[in-house]
Amino acid sequence: MALMLVVSIGLAGCAGPPTGSSTESTVPTAAKTQEATMNAELTWQQAKAHTQAMELEIAALIPKEAVISIDQKKKGVLLSCNKTQHSWNGSTTITVTGKTKIEPILKEVETHYQIGQYEVGNRLDIRGSCEVQVSPHNTSDENYIVAEGLAPHQIRIDSGSPCFTLPEGIYPGGGF
Repeated sequence: MALMLVVSIGLAGCAGPPTGSSTESTVPTAAKTQEATMNAELTWQQAKAHTQAMELEIAALIPKEAVISIDQKKKGVLLSCNKTQHSWNGSTTITVTGKTKIEPILKEVETHYQIGQYEVGNRLDIRGSCEVQVSPHNTSDENYIVAEGLAPHQIRIDSGSPCFTLPEGIYPGGGF
């Protein structure tokens, strides 16, 4: 019964019509400016820098008058993509003023990235709060989830970089 509730909540989506469409845009983004790097052999440092740049690009969409602080974690963790590759995963938390309505901001983020080289969707998380997922079309592994934070008056951006191969002898555990 609980599983059916979780599935139905996840399928319900955020307020407004379901999303998933996209169009091309000429506006520079973190994904476009890093495209040459992404096509070459990507290092973990490049993956981290690109992913953190995209987190800040998303954070910049939040109205400045609503933002109290932006806290981007300096370190993240590596998760396996497959037997030979990893993804750098990090987060940024934006604290907003108490009067700020978070869901309309998430919808604005969603709308912004629908007009670009991204696949965008929304759903309700397990708490019933809206979350938006943004993924570049040119990769199946890079993604950003923008949602209400765990604490009141916060927006959290969780990120996962494109996959890369670690150099021989580098242990994937610990902070990166």
